[in-house]
Amino acid sequence: MYLNNHSTASLSQMDYLDVKNLAQTGEGTYLEFKRTIPSAYKIAREIAAFANTKGGTVLIGVDDDKSLVGVVGYQEEEYLLAKAAKELCKPALDITLEIVHFGDRDLLVIKVPEASNKPIYVQGENETTVFMREKDQNKVASKELIEIIKKRNSEEGVTFEYGPSEQKLFRYLNEYGEITVEKFAQLVDIPRAKASSTLVNLVTAEILNLTRKDNTDYFTYSQNNKG
Repeated sequence: MYLNNHSTASLSQMDYLDVKNLAQTGEGTYLEFKRTIPSAYKIAREIAAFANTKGGTVLIGVDDDKSLVGVVGYQEEEYLLAKAAKELCKPALDITLEIVHFGDRDLLVIKVPEASNKPIYVQGENETTVFMREKDQNKVASKELIEIIKKRNSEEGVTFEYGPSEQKLFRYLNEYGEITVEKFAQLVDIPRAKASSTLVNLVTAEILNLTRKDNTDYFTYSQNNKG
């Protein structure tokens, strides 16, 4: 099978054994594999999540049990991938598509670099969503995490006030170890939006960390501020 003149794909330096060995490592923070590309939106979620995190690789033509099945012709997958990267991802993503021959079928290796202009949004039917890669899953980013990403990718410095609200926050963290936006707002009797902004600034300044458990954001001291 040969690449047509209009294809953006290239022949990979990997062979099918390389793909097989890579698949055997299992899905994780940097690797996802699928039998086919089911839709432009679903592959957009995958590549955007990698781009918003640390980058990664998507293998197409690999079954859930890690066996190689390949695809018969890659033009449909290439079309869906191009639509996902250029139309559904906002801003558009630059990714690479490599072809690995597998008998009369092909394996696709999609390489997604970490984006330099985070966050990358995915355009759905009615809204845009930011996805992040967390272990072997793609998770929807909270409003707070999106703001943290924006601030970390901004050239503006981060400033925060060390006032009574922050003092109560640190005393609470010293005792309980973690806090939510809602609990902080209740603790110091301020609007949720202001509580969110304060916590976001403290995470951006690397004083606090944001962790997500059971679809809830928790703020804790960063490792740099323990002890």
